[in-house]
Amino acid sequence: MMTLMACGTGFVLDFLFGDPPWPWHPVRLIGALISALEKALRRIFGEEKDGLLKAGAVLCVAVLLISTVVPAILLWTAGRLHGGIQFILESFWCYQLLAAKSLKQESMKVYGRVKEGDLPGARKALSMIVGRDTENLDEAGVVRAAVETVAENTSDGVAAPLLFMMIGGAPLGFFYKAANTMDSMVGYKNEQYIYLGRWAAKLDDVLNYIPSRLSAVLMTGAAWILGLDGRGAWRIYRRDRRKHASPNSAQTEATCAGALGIRLAGDAWYFGKLHKKEYIGDPGREPEAEDIPRANRLMYGTAVLTFIFAAGARFLAVYKL
Repeated sequence: MMTLMACGTGFVLDFLFGDPPWPWHPVRLIGALISALEKALRRIFGEEKDGLLKAGAVLCVAVLLISTVVPAILLWTAGRLHGGIQFILESFWCYQLLAAKSLKQESMKVYGRVKEGDLPGARKALSMIVGRDTENLDEAGVVRAAVETVAENTSDGVAAPLLFMMIGGAPLGFFYKAANTMDSMVGYKNEQYIYLGRWAAKLDDVLNYIPSRLSAVLMTGAAWILGLDGRGAWRIYRRDRRKHASPNSAQTEATCAGALGIRLAGDAWYFGKLHKKEYIGDPGREPEAEDIPRANRLMYGTAVLTFIFAAGARFLAVYKL
């Protein structure tokens, strides 16, 4: 029950305060670890295909082990000192591993610039939260990209880490965030990372397979509760959930597109190269600025339902009901 209480405390702290911008944030430390190991492993294994594949495998194992075992040891040590210290530490880590409020804050910066008519400022704010090129996007394209990243990260940044923490506490949450951070840093299909990042990308796909689909179902429920188009959310989810190169990303994107009644995805530029993508959702009205706060409300509704679902499942498991 301490893990359940720690996750609940972390959930509330994230809702109230969001991510604190400090250099010792766990995800920043994991990112620094990945960067350091990448440089070392490239030197050790070389830049040929086979060497990079081996380097990528070693990178995955090393990052996952360090990111999981170190917090587990620290939590065990804290528990040996006092249960209250362990609870405070685990609660703080659970808080750090969730990203609901920071996702809202960053996407609302885009919303603010759009409402002010500052399209260059909106593009710049968007570039902080997406990987695509933003300099040539029109207003609808900026809004569409912001809504997409909120929808996708509802699973990656909120629901999935919450589910992993509910199963195995903060250490398993660190395991998931380490895998997800590796994917975001090296899981690209470009010349630099197509071999080194292959293991990280595949691992992230596996870990997010169930959370992304559960998030989509819960997001549909949130759409009904919030007065959005729940019927449309379920219809577009069932039709368009496979319209993405990733097996997971379109799950919540499709649900969000249906709930808001807009069309997401489509062709996008990455690092100066055009990537052809199918549209997700029905062609109707163009995305508008207000779709960004709507997507955030949907994200928070999904987060609350995920917490209720995960807490209920853990409670039943603990008491064998």
